[in-house]
Amino acid sequence: MELQPIQSKIYEIRGQRVMLDRDLAELYQVTTSALNQAVKRNIERFPPDFMFQLTDAETENWKSQIVITNSITMGLRRNPYAFTEQGVSMLSAVLKSSVAIQVSIAIMRAFVAMRNYITTTTTVTAELAEIRAKLALLERVDADNAEAVSDLSEDMRKELDNIYNAIAALSVKIPQARKPARKIGFQQAEQKAEE
Repeated sequence: MELQPIQSKIYEIRGQRVMLDRDLAELYQVTTSALNQAVKRNIERFPPDFMFQLTDAETENWKSQIVITNSITMGLRRNPYAFTEQGVSMLSAVLKSSVAIQVSIAIMRAFVAMRNYITTTTTVTAELAEIRAKLALLERVDADNAEAVSDLSEDMRKELDNIYNAIAALSVKIPQARKPARKIGFQQAEQKAEE
């Protein structure tokens, strides 16, 4: 039995993943009333955390979430019962048929597959949130670094301006402080005295 058709019949109601009695009856190849009668005969096996009846508001919400044809709403005289994963597991013991056993195994696999998918999705979502937080931190650090580099660049420009000004001031003073260059070559005594 394929998991996809079963997974499409698993709903989230009251914060729990559940299957409705009419969908389970279809999978177990019994009528909804036969399924509910078997449950009522063994009601001690189905505490409220295994099975509960939908309220009117929950039933209306369920109807609005699926594409309902008249064939689905026909015969809906009362609010359906919802079975949690544990309740579905208990159904196979109550119905006692080879079909019920095989269907229960397939349903358990569908619940496990959904739980694994949700766990994986939650893990990936958490990892993405962590990556986004790190990226935001890096962007802040990058902005701080860019500002520091800009400040450093401004300071460096001022220092270079000071150096150029000092060089310019020295270049003006150097020609004034220079002595005339000594002549190269043989000098006579009177020229030496002048110097």
